[in-house]
Amino acid sequence: MSAKNTKDPGFGFQSHEKVKSIIGKNGRSNVQHINRSFGLDDLYTFFIEMSWGKFFLLMILGYLILNIIFGGLYWFVGIEHITQVSGNEWTDFLNAFFFSTQTLTTLGYGASFPSGKLANIIASFEAFFGLLSFAFITGLLYARFSKPKAAINFSKNMILRPHKEGRALMFRLMNSRKTVMIEPEVNVTISINKKDDKGLFQRNFYRLQLEREKIMYLPTVWTVVHEIDEKSPLYTLSNQEIANLNAELYILAQYHEESYGQIVYQIGTYHFSAIELEVKFSPAFEYNLDGFVVLDHHKLSDVEKMD
Repeated sequence: MSAKNTKDPGFGFQSHEKVKSIIGKNGRSNVQHINRSFGLDDLYTFFIEMSWGKFFLLMILGYLILNIIFGGLYWFVGIEHITQVSGNEWTDFLNAFFFSTQTLTTLGYGASFPSGKLANIIASFEAFFGLLSFAFITGLLYARFSKPKAAINFSKNMILRPHKEGRALMFRLMNSRKTVMIEPEVNVTISINKKDDKGLFQRNFYRLQLEREKIMYLPTVWTVVHEIDEKSPLYTLSNQEIANLNAELYILAQYHEESYGQIVYQIGTYHFSAIELEVKFSPAFEYNLDGFVVLDHHKLSDVEKMD
């Protein structure tokens, strides 16, 4: 029985000679969007999805810009309305800036305070804006920490090796956390980029049959195995032809994460250029003198020559 094409998983059949992976190694989309409107509803997703480094950098920049703006307003209406005039414009602006930081954070040391209607109006608006801003940032911090996330590490490579009476394509995964993955499950789709009779490139999708698609729990390492039999789309190809394919594996993994008490998902991808031939994965765990299993996360992608 030959392999049958599966339905489009959402990537589209149209392709290109130099087609890039739709999903990156980090599981995020590589699709480039143009002419997409950006509204206030997108701000939450924008702040939640960005990296921690960019998030804190943006918060610091926003904090500095706000205080520069309000400090400039205090300086413009007259520094004498919040503190004594020093006679140096730069020093006066710094005093206005530092007063703004106290007002924005509702800290207030008492050394400086607004006098006059205009300065008090600006301070009132800044205090209100500061409360809203810090409530917004606090909500974002909580959402970023509490957002359920999978923590699966995939091996950097796939291997193609003899298996049982034939051959098999394999990759490994493990949990980067110390928790046990409950009922992990993987679904694997292969996308092969081919030129049709009209000279146009198209993707052909196949659902790969796995030796095991689901296990009860995973405390160590799972080697996912696709046996290349007559049902496999790779059955008629030699090892080198498989390694030279312009093809991608798309993996959807899910498991119950006990830290969040719910099912989490993660997407992984492999280009066939990551295939290593005639090797096997090295053991990633061993037993110590006390009989405990010791799992080495650095050995997830380690391979060794076959006997």
